[in-house]
Amino acid sequence: MAWNEPGGGKRDPWGRNNGSGGGGGKGPDFEQFIKHLRARFGRFGRGGGGLVTIIAALLLAWVVLSSYTVIDARQVGVVLRFGQYSRMLPPGFHLKLPSPIEQVSKVFTTQVRSVSDKATMLTNDENIVSVDFNVQYQVSDARKFLFSMTDPDETLREAAEAAVRSVVGNNNMDTLLSGQGAELVAKTREALQQTLDGYQCGIVVTEVSFQNVSPPDQVRDAFDDVNKAREDKQRIENEAQAYASQVIPVARGEVARIAAEAAGYKAERIARATGDTERFKLLLAQYKAAPQVTRERLWLETMETVLANNPKVIDGSNGRNMIYLPVDKLFGAPTDSSSQPSNVIKGATMQSGAATGGDQ
Repeated sequence: MAWNEPGGGKRDPWGRNNGSGGGGGKGPDFEQFIKHLRARFGRFGRGGGGLVTIIAALLLAWVVLSSYTVIDARQVGVVLRFGQYSRMLPPGFHLKLPSPIEQVSKVFTTQVRSVSDKATMLTNDENIVSVDFNVQYQVSDARKFLFSMTDPDETLREAAEAAVRSVVGNNNMDTLLSGQGAELVAKTREALQQTLDGYQCGIVVTEVSFQNVSPPDQVRDAFDDVNKAREDKQRIENEAQAYASQVIPVARGEVARIAAEAAGYKAERIARATGDTERFKLLLAQYKAAPQVTRERLWLETMETVLANNPKVIDGSNGRNMIYLPVDKLFGAPTDSSSQPSNVIKGATMQSGAATGGDQ
């Protein structure tokens, strides 16, 4: 029957009845319980070698359980013998001396670790800028990683801040805010890796990024105005270049047209002057041969040209009759040589009899 089964009064684990009667609610008897335990374990310790057997069994179990280790594929094991570096263990199952003779520290070499921080720095042109940066790294040498630093993350954070300060201090504010982040990140990563290599800390930097580069909150509005002005300047320059690209070809075409017209006018004037010169030379030769005849011919040709282009009235009465001029027709008559001949009035020429009413 279980000690707590109903009936016959409740019994506690120490074999005492715990009924509602007698005993007055006394607690369990610890001395009785200890004696019971001694009686049970005494069976294994009877004789001279009983205690030794127990100790030997415990030692054997301890040796078996602490004489091997399993290294994960993502890890590297560093074996310490009495606290001193002994050897490296690659991934897999390995035997070792039991603890505390040899201990194994497992280091994740494929795990990507990250450190982030924010710092206010001074630029080359003595402006203050706030930089949020993030550094990702991996362990390249587990031994150096364990023994070269007491706090790897803090060491890396301080080294990264120093590298960022060196890069920011060598550039001005416009460079930092103009979007040249890739070049600055590359310089920061190179400087940080050189620092870590000098520490011999067994860390390789995989990536460095600037999360935010901005002026402090106290002067943010002023810098926003500067950036807006810079954007307006760039926009205006782009518009000017677009306008120049549109106007310059048109102007060049206009220049070419004017130059072509000028060349044509030049050729025309030269040809006309050359023709006039040749005509004058021919006329001079004729004049030298017959001056009087040439003068009369020139006079007639000139009068023919003048009279052919102007309206005229011919009086054949030697001034004896009054002539009424058709003023309306004279002033309205065309003067172009290609128009209707002016010697017909409606040319402009009238016979003396028609113009005067006739010589009766």
